Amino acid sequence: MSEVQEKSTQFLTELFGDMRFDLNVMAKKTDEGYLFDLKGNDAPFLLNESGEMLDALETILFQIYGKEIDRTERFICDADGFRQTRKAELQAMARFAAGHVRKNGKPFTFGKLNGTERRVIHLTLQAEDDLITESVGEGRERRLQVRLK
Repeated sequence: MSEVQEKSTQFLTELFGDMRFDLNVMAKKTDEGYLFDLKGNDAPFLLNESGEMLDALETILFQIYGKEIDRTERFICDADGFRQTRKAELQAMARFAAGHVRKNGKPFTFGKLNGTERRVIHLTLQAEDDLITESVGEGRERRLQVRLK
């Protein structure tokens, strides 16, 4: 286990202990970075508001340990398979948007997505020779657009 993985796991474990949450942290290194699988009776609390608590935990981990990992790596927090399910949904949405753009010739702009969600769509469509994906807007108004090249 790498030092950053060990420190991140310890941080989350202590945080949940201080909050008196019944959660266990299982960490592993993946192609994307560090995955923290959070299991326990309080896992449903992490999934409220479309997983905003998971997003917040990822942000905190990146703020604390981000300088210790490669630029291509991320911290990913998951509970009850939420991230994997959401990833499959986003990939389906990307394929739908691609079909819509090809059929109508008009750009397709997604609603609000966080950076991780936008990245999934970018990666899903990156091999499509006739399409381009691009983030447009700033801050909370940032949206992902799919259009013909």
